[in-house]
Amino acid sequence: MKVVVLGAGVAGVAAAWALRRDGHAVTVLERNAGVALETSFANGGQLSYSYVAPLASPSVIPKIPPWLLRRDSPLRFRPALDPDQWRWCLAFLAACNTRQADITTERLLRLAFHSRSLMRSLVAEHRPAFDYAQSGKLVVHTSATSFESARRLMDFQRTLGCEQKALSPQESVFLEPALQEMGPRIAGSIFTASEDAGDCLAFCRELERLMGTGSDPVAFRFGVEARRLVARGGRVAAVATADGEIEADAFVLALGAAAPSLLSPLGIRVPVYPLKGYSLTAPVLHEDAAPRVSVTDFSRKVVYARLGDTIRVAGMADLAGRTAEADPERVAQLVAEARAAFPQAADWEGAESWCGLRPATPRGTPVLGATPLANLWLDVGHGALGFTLALGAGQVVADLVAGREPAVPLDGFRLGD
Repeated sequence: MKVVVLGAGVAGVAAAWALRRDGHAVTVLERNAGVALETSFANGGQLSYSYVAPLASPSVIPKIPPWLLRRDSPLRFRPALDPDQWRWCLAFLAACNTRQADITTERLLRLAFHSRSLMRSLVAEHRPAFDYAQSGKLVVHTSATSFESARRLMDFQRTLGCEQKALSPQESVFLEPALQEMGPRIAGSIFTASEDAGDCLAFCRELERLMGTGSDPVAFRFGVEARRLVARGGRVAAVATADGEIEADAFVLALGAAAPSLLSPLGIRVPVYPLKGYSLTAPVLHEDAAPRVSVTDFSRKVVYARLGDTIRVAGMADLAGRTAEADPERVAQLVAEARAAFPQAADWEGAESWCGLRPATPRGTPVLGATPLANLWLDVGHGALGFTLALGAGQVVADLVAGREPAVPLDGFRLGD
């Protein structure tokens, strides 16, 4: 079939990869000048296959009032006259219960493990260059209460196939000596050896390169923005662009936070709203002071990933509109966090800063699969797990396009679930 993928972030590129392997003639439309130039450009770099617990959980409820009052809170909310924002917030609060959080975790783990298997196979077969490292992940807790909660979550996730260890403060610093500065604050940590790290932008460029070879290369059309989906007879006939209408047999929509605006004229509502996140990228100055293991500061909601000779630092979640305009105050806050955690690792004042819009759903699960239009498929709403879930989600959508049963059950991922 002739398949058009809308969006060349990591979700769209991964979907194109799976579709091309099925033998389809694939065209990717992207409004930017290249792949992964928006949300996927400088994300946290962690491939967190075993650490997928959703933001919506009972533990969040008591934190919301102080977060709303603090300018430096990990989650910041700026109310707007936007019904979608308030609808998303109400659905998020409704999902903040133990039963829903456990169900969401179980579903995300299945998809993440599928992604991990696909990533390991891809790396073994094609050796793409994207600073990939099977470095493991250390989630550091500075509160005894949150550490005990994490131990309970670890016990639950063990029943779902996760292999993790709870470490004392001394064991944490022994595993990652660069945590010496943070050591006195550490109450304990959870280590997952099976987690990876990599540069998402480089990964997307490598897949673009690999898909450009062979007898039936994927066609990437950059600078082409999807303005409207043209529907006729219960199907999408074409996508309207400034260059005219582009027809295909099937369409896969992987537009992240831009998906709702393209779908709403068709009467299709997806529960996706952007959470603005920030990152820093800085060259390593002192090897001994820079972490090799991926580190997450749980209370600060800041992640650290080693990408070759650089460190990627990412954090914050601002529910504050639909533009990716950076807030200098938030950038300064992230610099301060990085300097406090790993003061000698990099020149933090000279770090390159970035912000992007994570396309989040209230429950934390992406929306995958069919729509009321027979040949339109969704691959949206991955939130902070876009890089982690992309290959699995793309394969699920490719399976559905081909009429195959996906390896991952679709419960909780379908539109309207």
